[in-house]
Amino acid sequence: MILDSLLMFSTAQDLFTPAAGAIDSTNTIDLGVTSGIPSSANGGGARDIGAGDDPALEIMVIAATAFVGGTSLAVSVQGAPDDGTGAPGSFTPMANIPAVVTANLDAGQAIGNITVPRPVPGQVLPRFLKLVYTTVGDFSAGTVTAGIVLDRDDQIVGLNGQYSGYPAGLTVAN
Repeated sequence: MILDSLLMFSTAQDLFTPAAGAIDSTNTIDLGVTSGIPSSANGGGARDIGAGDDPALEIMVIAATAFVGGTSLAVSVQGAPDDGTGAPGSFTPMANIPAVVTANLDAGQAIGNITVPRPVPGQVLPRFLKLVYTTVGDFSAGTVTAGIVLDRDDQIVGLNGQYSGYPAGLTVAN
């Protein structure tokens, strides 16, 4: 997995300093075309980031440090068109990652992994993308790292901390 700083929503973003509620990712990704063809102002110029392609770009959200306190964390992917001045217009929710309870928010744990969503019906092609983290309860610790990647580490980690749940050294006969 390769991380690109221009495609990061959050890098070890603190989700415990504000009170419970909706917290925007520290970075809004601008998909605008800066070459001037097509114009990135006046609502246009959002580049196609391959929603629906194979392989498709993925959104990766990971607990950078363990969460303490609170009840749960949910994540929403939102998109907005250009407002005509080169700034984001109104954001529209495009996809949601279901709430994860605090007990499952350990350091390194994938909070949710989804494919970059297509615009919802009736939504203008978004030029800007952001994540909105919704915390329930007051956390005393917990940070997230999130971004758009081509390939994630989606291997399942079992209850014993091993990939796919198999302990080290186990041989599976074929």
